[in-house]
Amino acid sequence: MEHGKSGPSSWPEMADVVPVPQDDGPSPVVPIAYRDDFREVMDYFRALYCAGERSPRALRLTNEAIELNPANYTVWHFRRLILEALDSDLQEEINFIEKIAECNPKNYQIWHHKRWLAEKLGPGVANREHEFTMKILALDAKNYHAWSHRQWVLQALGGWESELQYCNQLLEEDIFNNSAWNQRYLVITRSPLLGGLMAMRDSEVDFTIEAILANPRNESPWKYLKGLYRGENNLLVADERISDVCLKVLNKDWSCVFALGLLLDLLRLGLQPSDELKAALESTRHCDPEMAGDDFATTVCCILQKYDPLRINYWSWYKSTLSS
Repeated sequence: MEHGKSGPSSWPEMADVVPVPQDDGPSPVVPIAYRDDFREVMDYFRALYCAGERSPRALRLTNEAIELNPANYTVWHFRRLILEALDSDLQEEINFIEKIAECNPKNYQIWHHKRWLAEKLGPGVANREHEFTMKILALDAKNYHAWSHRQWVLQALGGWESELQYCNQLLEEDIFNNSAWNQRYLVITRSPLLGGLMAMRDSEVDFTIEAILANPRNESPWKYLKGLYRGENNLLVADERISDVCLKVLNKDWSCVFALGLLLDLLRLGLQPSDELKAALESTRHCDPEMAGDDFATTVCCILQKYDPLRINYWSWYKSTLSS
């Protein structure tokens, strides 16, 4: 409730309502020190909620309760019941929820209510929903709630036409935006307009390799590259561009854990290392005998143990599987 606003006890339409105080029992151990305005609103809310009243005054009261605590699930649930009973204008409700969401962009109840509205209104609101999530993501590019809502809208209501372009825009702004990489994968695999992963794979590999070579220590495109061949390891190994990008990165930085990790996966899947790949890591055998293994894959594991210490136990286990 905004500062200076009068509470429901002063509303003419509430004159016949008897407030229902919160029942904390006869001897509450640690009673919560509610503000007077909050207590007043919730006492009136309980009265109308318990009576099951669906009226304009009940809807107005939920406005006040939501402003005081936008995370109260019961208030949102009651509001939806009222909106349906009154056959309210849901376009006006969108205006209300967007105002609340802008101030509380990580509130589960708000995004749940927004989805409920979008389901009610259908495909005609898809573009507005996308515009709103873009607005939220411009403030916080990793807002999980906004991304989840955007993905749901795409799959339930549509709006795929410019989504790949939006991903491009986000990655141009920040190539390290792992949420944008994740969204890009959704688009190329789920969009009904692009033909699916098989149709997009070739151009996406080129796009991803370019991103890797520009920033080899950005983990997202490495993960994305592997995802382009999910479930098709034979194609991953057969595509020379994959081992080639590992070689190009390792020639400049033989301790790049992302290149080494992908190379190790390729070797495990049957890649026969070229002389160029072997030469790229040969210097490690001379610089540090502890990083030299009996074979090429073991050498890669030894390097990873040293330069990826957070996962040293994993690489130790991985190395043990190479000789088993």
